[in-house]
Amino acid sequence: MSEKVGEVVCLTGGSGYIGSWIVQLLLRRGYTVHATVKNLNDEKETKHLQALEGAESRLRLFQIDLLDYDSIVAAVTGAAGVFHLASPCIVDRVEDPQRDLLDPAIKGTINVLTAAKKLGVRRVVVTSSISAIVPSPNWPADKIKNEDCWANEEYCKQKGVWYPLSKTMAEKAAWKFAEENDLDIVVVNPGTVMGPIIPPAINASMQMLLRLLQGLYVLEYGVLFSPNLVVWPKGCTEQYEDVFMGSVHVKDVALAHILVYENPSTKGRHLCVEAISHYGDFAAKVAELYPEYNIPKLPRDTQPGLLRSKDGAKKLKDLGLEFIPMEQIIKDGVESLRSKGYIS
Repeated sequence: MSEKVGEVVCLTGGSGYIGSWIVQLLLRRGYTVHATVKNLNDEKETKHLQALEGAESRLRLFQIDLLDYDSIVAAVTGAAGVFHLASPCIVDRVEDPQRDLLDPAIKGTINVLTAAKKLGVRRVVVTSSISAIVPSPNWPADKIKNEDCWANEEYCKQKGVWYPLSKTMAEKAAWKFAEENDLDIVVVNPGTVMGPIIPPAINASMQMLLRLLQGLYVLEYGVLFSPNLVVWPKGCTEQYEDVFMGSVHVKDVALAHILVYENPSTKGRHLCVEAISHYGDFAAKVAELYPEYNIPKLPRDTQPGLLRSKDGAKKLKDLGLEFIPMEQIIKDGVESLRSKGYIS
């Protein structure tokens, strides 16, 4: 990846876990960054970004509302490229799925893409999720899940699992808009993202690791995302639904976004996981590395029907991304939780 001194890019959701890492790497590479936040007056959203190297001269923060098109236009104006990450991530009960998740995810995505098209943006990188790939109960049992696999919308509606539905519908809306309006977009579909935390607040993926270290595990649809956050005590034998696809280091997710942005030949979706694995594999590795913690003992096959693979992210590997292994993902995550005071 070459240096991009002076090139302006816009990143929505800049204050979040993944967004902060992408801002950090973009600044290191010489980009000028327009990063969006929900509230410019909230230091929990702004202070950690303003402290990044290069931020003083090459970072500009914008307050946006995904449903307010004009606020998005202000942030995108002057940008050669856009990274669209902003999307609601609700891990507890969703009071109004349409208002709280679906509208911001879908309409917000269309607003960002519309602004990008009208303002002549060269390329848009859309952050989707493995939640737009699973749950996919009709996928062939003998075939490894890949970028051709989509979460089943009707299944999500029946189960009342709104986050995967919001990510699936938003990504499909993005592809439809791009095709109809001749807009160059590319998509990254990260797995369960963990590692060092830049923002002051802990994100949902790291919350999952924290609860595991506390002797609890989250039994919910999507492992992380559900209308009900249900914590079960150690020893619960219930299995997870087919939702977890593997972990990935937050730095690798950030690098993946920059790789697909800077390589004009990249097209389509990009599954971003260290390996396709089961949550039981992850929990077992945490227990192996940290026997001093009361890690729940889970069955290894926690995702019935999910075929494991070391090459699930082949498209990104072919671009030169060398994924940090699960062991280091866990170590970096635990160290960050300790440094933030969440565990001793």
